[in-house]
Amino acid sequence: MMRVAVAMLPEVRQLLAEDPAQIGALLEEIHDEDLADLLGLLEEEEAALILKTLKPEEAAPIFERLDEDQQEALVEELGVENAAPIVSEMAADERTDLIEALPEEVGDNLLESLEKVDPEAAAEVEELAKWAEDSAGGLMTTDYLSVPPSFTVAEAIERIRQVGEDAETVYYLYVVADDERLLGVVSLRDLLLSSPSDKLADAMTENIFAVSPETDQEEVARTMAKYDFYALPVIGPDRKLLGVITVDDVMDVLTQEQTEDVQRLGAVEPIEDSYFQTGFWTFIRKRAPWLAALLVSEFFTGTVLRHYDEVIAAVATLSYYVPMLISTGGNTGSQSSSLIIRSLAVGDVKPSDWRGVLVREVGQGIVLGLMMAVIGMTRVWLWGDGFGFMFTVGATLLGIVIIGCTVGSMLPLGLRRIGLDPATSSTPFIATLIDVLGILIYLNVAKLLLAAVIAKAAVGVH
Repeated sequence: MMRVAVAMLPEVRQLLAEDPAQIGALLEEIHDEDLADLLGLLEEEEAALILKTLKPEEAAPIFERLDEDQQEALVEELGVENAAPIVSEMAADERTDLIEALPEEVGDNLLESLEKVDPEAAAEVEELAKWAEDSAGGLMTTDYLSVPPSFTVAEAIERIRQVGEDAETVYYLYVVADDERLLGVVSLRDLLLSSPSDKLADAMTENIFAVSPETDQEEVARTMAKYDFYALPVIGPDRKLLGVITVDDVMDVLTQEQTEDVQRLGAVEPIEDSYFQTGFWTFIRKRAPWLAALLVSEFFTGTVLRHYDEVIAAVATLSYYVPMLISTGGNTGSQSSSLIIRSLAVGDVKPSDWRGVLVREVGQGIVLGLMMAVIGMTRVWLWGDGFGFMFTVGATLLGIVIIGCTVGSMLPLGLRRIGLDPATSSTPFIATLIDVLGILIYLNVAKLLLAAVIAKAAVGVH
């Protein structure tokens, strides 16, 4: 993916050294994403020099595609006076995210410089900054196209030609009243298929999907994915149009949320930066508490084993099957939790569906448990440990798989019900919990089915 940037690097460096004014001509046919990759490969001084040689409107889409650390470094390298014209050309939401991500003093200075260059852009930052970062208000942009209902289709298309370049999306045209109330929406497709003389009031769709600025970003992402929207309006209580959320921002949200879920499933606190940009001690801080908690929880496994010490001492063969049994239970629980956490994330399952989930998981647990029991009993038979051990291992596997399916599915639903992230029920945590339950089942089944063997062994020991 970096191939274009790597190929261009020598030529760009040569031009920077010999004739920086020619950089613009070299880069004009290159995609902004590739140019962002190129800036990432250069030293900060070189990257800043390239941005200075480009027009602000050319530099802004490249700057938007850099990660926050690169943006911060380049703002400091350029100085707020040189950065402000570029920032003023960025999309309103990207501009706000940048200023909020900068150190407070740098961000304040940049906003102050922005007010001198483009007061309207600075006002948009202050308006958007009041919403939580993970809400619809934090995702929305004010760079949208709106027209009054009195416009004809021809007038609307002409408006797009005039100001569409400054909008983040031209796929939708929002029809608003004089007081900014959202009345309807017209897609670009509808405009092109309508007669030029038609009024927008006749062509627009009044049944509008919209969200409030307080709506959580995950809910926004699910809505847009479900209905295949390119943009989603954000409205206030009086139906005043506050902004729109575009599909590219939602893709970022989905990537971020999925990354956090995967990290939590692996028992790691979410990490914001990429692997190599994250400090060594940050990894330690994110991983150590979970590892310590899991280690302490495993103490209960040892406690249970010591409680049944006389059973294990009497029949040492029991200990041979412990790893097989607890790993099967942990794997089963991890499967169920992963399925339910993902279903919760995409909206396929809600906490209120717990009864249906429970019935399905118990049913699956019974079928899977019987299958695992047959395999486990075959292994015991091949080792020649007798029918008592065969049925003990078989019954334990059946019980452990049913428990794994039940706990693995119900725990994420319970966490979501009380308002916690279901991914917090990480697979290692569920595996540890089922370890304890599995050993309890195993040794109690052994006491029941191998009572005669245990009693005889105990007499022999005494």
